[in-house]
Amino acid sequence: MQKRSYKHILYFITIVIIITLDIQIYWNYKNYQTGKQQLINDVQISLDNAVDLYYTELAEKNTIRFTSDSTNWRSLLKKGELRNLLKKIDSDEVNFKRLKLPDSFDMTDISIFNTDENDHITGRRLISFDSDKPNDSIARKLVFEQLTSKIVVSITQDSLQLQKVDSLVQKELSRKKIAVDYGLRFTNSIGDRRETHNAIIKSSILSTSSESAYLPKTSSLELFFTNEKLTIFKKNMASILLSFLLVGAVIACLLFLLKIINHQKHMAELKNDLISNITHEFKTPISTISVALEGILNFNKENDQKKTKKYIEMSSDQLQKLNTMVEKILETATLDSEELQLNLEESNLTTLVQTITEKHQTNSHNKSISFTNSHKNIWKKIDRFHFENAINNIIDNAIKYGGDAINVSIKNTNPYIVIDIADNGSSLTKAHKERIFEKFYRVPKGNTHDIKGFGIGLFYTKTLIEKHGGTIRLELDHDQTNFKITLPNG
Repeated sequence: MQKRSYKHILYFITIVIIITLDIQIYWNYKNYQTGKQQLINDVQISLDNAVDLYYTELAEKNTIRFTSDSTNWRSLLKKGELRNLLKKIDSDEVNFKRLKLPDSFDMTDISIFNTDENDHITGRRLISFDSDKPNDSIARKLVFEQLTSKIVVSITQDSLQLQKVDSLVQKELSRKKIAVDYGLRFTNSIGDRRETHNAIIKSSILSTSSESAYLPKTSSLELFFTNEKLTIFKKNMASILLSFLLVGAVIACLLFLLKIINHQKHMAELKNDLISNITHEFKTPISTISVALEGILNFNKENDQKKTKKYIEMSSDQLQKLNTMVEKILETATLDSEELQLNLEESNLTTLVQTITEKHQTNSHNKSISFTNSHKNIWKKIDRFHFENAINNIIDNAIKYGGDAINVSIKNTNPYIVIDIADNGSSLTKAHKERIFEKFYRVPKGNTHDIKGFGIGLFYTKTLIEKHGGTIRLELDHDQTNFKITLPNG
């Protein structure tokens, strides 16, 4: 994959993720604003309901109902007793529970109902008389005369009991499941204020005013509330979670796609590197064999047996090297296809690992290779051929790239068998540690061809160890490189 194409895809995915996040943030913000306005409306409705209920209860306590026919009302109004009674009511001298009409009041065909009876108010009409305005009294008489059978007189107040309203508001908010902290402020017609929960009023951001028609004219009742964010979030929790879930799914898919693209890019680079390295590795033995054959043909006319044997041995070694490289590539292909079947047999791991170590001791005179064991016999079912190749790969890597001193040890720590292959080299870093078991990965040394092999030895080893039910990890500690193999004991 070309670098430019990869960059374009990366930029496109990044832009899509940013746009998706911006859209969801904007959508949630608008949703929050809508929720906030809805909360304000709900709080105001609750406040209006509380005020209406307050005045309804007040009217039920402060209402006198007179029932008679219209003829008797006309006679009553002419005598003026009702006007005198209303003037008395207006002066706050009436106790409605113990209301007694004067003896001069004509009660013929008139019934009086107080609030203790079960006759609920179906309508309310405020009727008052001002004795200082005769014209007003005449106008009120006309209203009374128009009523056919019932007159309701309701007594209103210019103020209200704020604590009572507060308890009614609390009930309304609880009924609507609105969990906010609030305070009330009542301002009467002359500008005097009374408040509840003064601290909340000072700290609140949102407020609303009652629009109830029952409030006294030129007065106002305001409700200030806080804790609105938590309430809005609770009401919109489902949509918020769904929004973030969908955004998370989209972003996860895009990142997964980016990971796949990056992996494919990386694999393409490794493939090109592998082809280049295979070409270089194969050229050396092929060139050597060609030179040897040319030597036999052109420079051995005397038919010198020693020269011929030398050229043949040289060619044989190079052919063996070619065969080994081909086998490694084929083995890797087999591992990828999951077709590799292990031929398990009971083996003494101590003897096997010791034999491998001694072979490398013989072939590597410039390295100090030692072997230690905790038990003379450690038995386990393994595929001897593949397991031996796996151990060989690690020791071979230690000889090529590690330090001068290499120690191979095996111990039975029931329930595990642990094989350590450690050297005093320090060429590997933590960055290499994360990737060293990847297929085709080779530790970079600047020039690609300075690193022999194809980068499949440790991948092969890791796969074989895992097929045996074990694990392998690289430990870097105090200038020491240690490959630790852990196998289940059994």
